[in-house]
Amino acid sequence: MTDTVIISGVTDLDLEQTLDCGQSFRWVRQQDGSFSGVAFGKSVNVSLDGTDLIIKNAVEADKRLWSDYFDLELDYGKIRGDISKIHPVLGEAAKYAPGIRILRQEPYEALCTFIISQNNNIKRIKGIVQRLCESFGEPLPDGQFAFPGADTMARLTPEDLAPLRAGFRARYLCDAAKKVESGEVDLGLCRTLGYDEARAELMKITGVGVKVADCTLLFGLHRVEAFPVDVWMKRAMEKLFPGMTAEDFGSYAGIAQQYIFHYSRMHPELFA
Repeated sequence: MTDTVIISGVTDLDLEQTLDCGQSFRWVRQQDGSFSGVAFGKSVNVSLDGTDLIIKNAVEADKRLWSDYFDLELDYGKIRGDISKIHPVLGEAAKYAPGIRILRQEPYEALCTFIISQNNNIKRIKGIVQRLCESFGEPLPDGQFAFPGADTMARLTPEDLAPLRAGFRARYLCDAAKKVESGEVDLGLCRTLGYDEARAELMKITGVGVKVADCTLLFGLHRVEAFPVDVWMKRAMEKLFPGMTAEDFGSYAGIAQQYIFHYSRMHPELFA
């Protein structure tokens, strides 16, 4: 029988804003408004009923894992209030999507998915990630697949990854797997290193530049001071926050970044 775990008292969480905003690429919205996805090798369905987060196909022993995954211990209401004082447009962006939370994803998966995200769109990223999991991940009971670990991927060549249709990114994925598996790149260490040192550690990997490193730090290692800048964010900063830098957004710059990113994507008229 399928187990259901309920986490009560959840606020400041909108599943669509959080799961479909480009942080993670393994969640699919269902017709009933719930989301099905795979994280940490577990395939679940999540929905909100008021302040109850309902997680189907989960076990009670994993309640803490899912609370951590959705970052439910962090007071986003307070953070939103604090960072809204930095700039009026940031206040508007935070008010527009108050339900975004930063997912605490598995670091290696985040690294790989953001390597795949380079010069790519969300639909295509999701397709490549799904093919990677179906081809090399452990099968799960419901027909889904876990994300393959570095130990598995380190044995693969770019030619092995050709069916994924990942293009030039296949070589980068192989390099990432080998360096993580060998310990040349230490993802665990990136949680505690100084920010610049953590970024430099990730950039030892072929094809990992500043943006992919920052995304990995923010979404895979919960370094919420990270402020990834892609094309959208570059335009947003130039148009909405001229003269400002990531440092101006403080220790929760990564949360501010998500509000700004989502607000900008949803308001293209600001850049006409």
